[in-house]
Parts: sequence; C-alpha cells; structure tokens
Amino acid sequence: MITPDRARSVRLVAMDVDGVLTEGGIFLGSTGGEELEFKRYDIQDGMGLHLLKMAGIRTAILTGRESESVRMRARELGIDDCLQDRKARKLPAFRELCRRRGIPPEEAAFIGDDLPDLGVLRIVGLPVAVGNAAAEVRAMCGLQLTRAGGHGAVREFVELLLKARGEWDRLVEQYVLDRSGEPAPDASEASAARG
Repeated sequence: MITPDRARSVRLVAMDVDGVLTEGGIFLGSTGGEELEFKRYDIQDGMGLHLLKMAGIRTAILTGRESESVRMRARELGIDDCLQDRKARKLPAFRELCRRRGIPPEEAAFIGDDLPDLGVLRIVGLPVAVGNAAAEVRAMCGLQLTRAGGHGAVREFVELLLKARGEWDRLVEQYVLDRSGEPAPDASEASAARG
C-alpha cells in the first residue's frame, strides 16, 4: 500500500530492465555476422509509463547491461533518462542522475528484481519489488507487486501510485479524450449519458 503523502512525494520513477520491464529472458542470435539481441516488453507497462509522464513524473531506466533494444524502447516511450552500465554500477549512476535532475533519492521510487538493484533500493523513498523478485529484494521493499516483470508489473505500480495520488481517473479520462478527437463533455452531458 502506498500512502497518499508518500505517493505525492515521488518526482522520479526509475526501474531496472531485465526482470522488470522484461521477463528477464534474452534472445541472442546472429545474422550475417551481426549479433542480434531481442527482448519482449509488455505494452501495458508502456501505457503506464505514458500516464506517469502525463502526471509530470520523470522516468528513468537503470540497467546493468547495454542493449540497443533498451535504447529503442526508452526512446519509443519518451523515457527521460536511459542509463546502461555493463559493470552494473547502479548506485553511483543513480546518485549522479538525482544530482543532475535536482531530485533527492527520498523523492524517487525504484522498481527492481535482483541483487544488482539492492544499492539503489536502499536509498530511495519508495523501494518496489516486482512479483518475481529475489528474496533479498522483496525483504528490502515496502511495496511488493503481484505481477512479474515483463507481465505488467510496471503498470501495476503506476496504477497504485497514481490512484494513491488521486490522479488516476483524471489522467485516464484525459488520455481517452486526447485520442477521441471529441471535446470533453460538460457535467450535465456526462450525467445524462450515465442515465
């Protein structure tokens, strides 16, 4: 459970990739000598991240692997910061991100699943474990999601956060109206439509 005060204090949501935005599997191959890597992402996680951006919350990816797939997904989703470090030095990278963005770690949430995430999870205001997280990560996190990474865990978190902030319904309605091409109904039209 996220308290409304804690939810309103979150200005940055950062997350791992493998095991959080993906189910943790990696498809490796080669075509004509070119190495290829593929990952599967959950489309509902992407929708959740879009709603976070609509709420004015910064987003960041922090991963211990380097992958063009991750860069592509971050670009597609409009992620504010995509930090990839092959040596999995997540804590120094996260501290630098917070310094550069002027956001103290206490005003950040981090969604993790495995041991490389523990350093960051220890310092953020809202540490979050996906449903398939390692026992050490689950023990560290006050919020434990039910969904596994790559299967809507990020979306589950976004819904919990935005509902605790009292913004979910407004943002969903705004999203629908933005894509419908119709003007927003006034209160009397909405009431009449509900019958």
